[in-house]
Amino acid sequence: MDSHLPTADQQLSAYDYALPTERIAQTPAVPRDTSRLLVIHDSAHHCHQHFHDLPNWLQPGDLLVLNNTRVIPARLHGIKVGGAKVEVLLLEEKTDNQWLALVKPGRRLKPGAVIEFIPLDMAAPTADLRAEVLASDAATGGRLLKFMVKDNRRLLEVIDRFGTMPLPPYITGRDSTPEQYQTVYADRDGSAAAPTAGLHFTPQLFEQLDRMGVQRAFVTLHVGVGTFRPVETEDITQHQMHGEWIEVSSTVVEQIEQTKAKGGRVIAVGTTSVRSLEGAANANPTGKLLPFCGKTDMFIYPGYKWRVVDGLITNFHLPKSSLMMLVSALIGRERLLALYQEAIDLKYRFFSFGDAMLILPETPKNTFPDL
Repeated sequence: MDSHLPTADQQLSAYDYALPTERIAQTPAVPRDTSRLLVIHDSAHHCHQHFHDLPNWLQPGDLLVLNNTRVIPARLHGIKVGGAKVEVLLLEEKTDNQWLALVKPGRRLKPGAVIEFIPLDMAAPTADLRAEVLASDAATGGRLLKFMVKDNRRLLEVIDRFGTMPLPPYITGRDSTPEQYQTVYADRDGSAAAPTAGLHFTPQLFEQLDRMGVQRAFVTLHVGVGTFRPVETEDITQHQMHGEWIEVSSTVVEQIEQTKAKGGRVIAVGTTSVRSLEGAANANPTGKLLPFCGKTDMFIYPGYKWRVVDGLITNFHLPKSSLMMLVSALIGRERLLALYQEAIDLKYRFFSFGDAMLILPETPKNTFPDL
């Protein structure tokens, strides 16, 4: 018999909080860097700023690590040949033109079924883009689809003609543009969702950070079901993350080594950058960060021993989510929940288009601006 009894930090119900519906951001801040920023600058203190104040909290020699994935128009609509309407959400390209996807209605899409897709400028499906269901995927409840594209092209070459931006279901308004759901530095197609902590940056803010001597490095994690899949076990240690593809280059490893050697801080922009860096280090038995390209199914929650990341920029996350657990591993669950409640009381905006937090490592007081 398993004698393990979860601690408070290991109980799913301990990560719940009540969020009024009106606190869910439906549109992004304009300009992007006018969003609010809750700064946690040591183990006992925090303050309320705006994102364009970020340079006041970073130092020459710090390194921002950003996820350069680009969201693709991953939501497709079609008709099952001989059957009903179908909605497909692309999650991950397995091999050329073979994609793992969530499908609705799934029960009608068994192996062998064929879907013809509807272009955005047409009302009926076309044989220009078809997909065959190859198999079911037990881990996600999705399907492995083989796409057949006219003239033997890749799906990504024609997807703009067929797909729409897959905004999260809690964004019910339609006032945002597709580019507002992309970071200004996105250049690697393949994500089903934006790495939203990066949405706050503007070219002007980067120019200011460049002048300060704050460095930048880019990793890639194509956001899929792993990041957003709900934790369904009350004992969170029993939760299994779905693997997501990451790439941490030798250039990034060198930048991090140089930063730490000179006393700089590695600040991850978003939980996906955290998972990339810590996942790459975890793939090495010694725990040392080395270049890595492959899958990570790392699940970070309180008690985790940090290997690479010193600080974090992140948005406000859904209750009971693995992302809340990751942030709790950095500053503690009870403190995080208290900060969330204060943010709710002060009318911060939550989730993908919402405001941000900056979590800094312990640093001598005299390095901070006057509060």
